[in-house]
Amino acid sequence: MPRKVKFVATPSRLSEILAHLRKEPRPQMRELKSLKITYAYRNDHWGARHFVKDELPRIRYANPRMDIQVNKLPKTPQDNFKPEVTLELRDGSTRTLDVDGKWSSTIFTELMDIGGGPGWAKWKEDRAAAGLPVVDIPKPKPKPQPKQSKEESPFWSSAAIDMPNPFSMSADSGKTGAAAVLP
Repeated sequence: MPRKVKFVATPSRLSEILAHLRKEPRPQMRELKSLKITYAYRNDHWGARHFVKDELPRIRYANPRMDIQVNKLPKTPQDNFKPEVTLELRDGSTRTLDVDGKWSSTIFTELMDIGGGPGWAKWKEDRAAAGLPVVDIPKPKPKPQPKQSKEESPFWSSAAIDMPNPFSMSADSGKTGAAAVLP
């Protein structure tokens, strides 16, 4: 007699990671030999950093033999360099992409346009026919609502409480000490 199932297991962390790595479109880049990305590791180049975090693992998973190099350089306010992706194609030519100020999805699209091949062209045609964007644009995280300050809070507002403000009374009443504050 088979056992009874006591609970329904939720997807494990590993299955979520594998689902992300296998997400469509698969970034199979047969035309590329190597990929090198250079960006600041802190305080700048946010699109390149998100590309490395979100899309580069998918590229590595789909292309295990591709040579991928990531250079995270320290950047001071005096430094002025732009992030770039250098691609070496199978025919020996080299292409450089300027990724300054671009979203990770835009970097991915430009990279796939160069090295994606016929599978990428078919993906773009299918998405255009369906009226969808080529790749899904990442949604920004919602910003938390700012907390109300004490002046804006209804608890502290004088309009919510119909009591006289003891600090607004005139000090010329002739009373001193606690008697000056009490009604």
